[in-house]
Amino acid sequence: MRAVVLVGGFGTRLRPLTSSVPKPMLPVGHLPIIERLIRNLARGGVTEVVLALGFKPEPFVEAFPDGTCAGVTLRYAVEPEPLDTAGAIRFAAESAGIDDTFVVANGDVLTDLDIARLVEHHRDRGAEATIALIGVPDPSAFGVVALDAEGRVERFVEKPAPGTAPSNLINAGTYVLEPSVLGRIATGRKVSIERETFPAVVADGGLYALATDDYWLDTGRPELYLQANLDVVRGLRRHDTCEPVAAGADVDPTARLDETVVASRARIGAGAVVTASVVLDGAVIADGARVTDSVVMGHVGAGAVVSASVIGAIGSVADGEHVQGERRPDPDAS
Repeated sequence: MRAVVLVGGFGTRLRPLTSSVPKPMLPVGHLPIIERLIRNLARGGVTEVVLALGFKPEPFVEAFPDGTCAGVTLRYAVEPEPLDTAGAIRFAAESAGIDDTFVVANGDVLTDLDIARLVEHHRDRGAEATIALIGVPDPSAFGVVALDAEGRVERFVEKPAPGTAPSNLINAGTYVLEPSVLGRIATGRKVSIERETFPAVVADGGLYALATDDYWLDTGRPELYLQANLDVVRGLRRHDTCEPVAAGADVDPTARLDETVVASRARIGAGAVVTASVVLDGAVIADGARVTDSVVMGHVGAGAVVSASVIGAIGSVADGEHVQGERRPDPDAS
């Protein structure tokens, strides 16, 4: 089984973290997001992944120099121009010569979904396309699905206005597709699979879905990226765990850490207190600093207090400064 993984976004919502690291390469529990995703695909029987990239593949090649990840063969498809979701899928699938049933996954979603079960569901129903679904309290920011009793999709509504959604079941970003879907995707322009392709398959009665209650998280915003790391530390993932402090981290014996992930090349000084946070490679949290609910790549000065903030690789907090709810450097600054 082969899969296309969409990793072509610019990671705008995760800036300033993605100003220095591509979004799929940001670590969750000391492993890149893309590696955790591919590990789950491998558990479901995927043996080859085509990464659909919107820009250079060098960071991925450097991370996986032998061309494999979690025992899965990697291939790269670099779009000549932005093609949106459906266009990227068609470009990647055709560049890899995919001509049989295949899986598609959004590259910023972490899930414990049983991929083999989704493929079986797809084949049992003779579907042209099958979508994994998950229930959420507020579906207005997602693609929402209404099903009949057989699991056939009756309606697919992308990001409905609040209160108008046909259900609370949303598109969870993992699909099984037949090659015929590729023929529905026009070339030469951007095409959205959610807004154009899936509705066309619905009209022909070929779109099915499987709703599960598996762990699922879109890591595309800083607070969700933080949650993804803490969920691994807290043991909320079916397969994924990690030691909170990586080997090689420089943590003073008098520092206090609580539900915090510390990368191997991070330094935490004497008397520092770090709670429910992620301290990434190269980060420094100086003596006596207090960091809570934050992601730190840069430098937090001695005695500083940082809460609910994101400090990027070139971001800094001065000694004794108090920072709450900020991103440094400000990604919106000119």
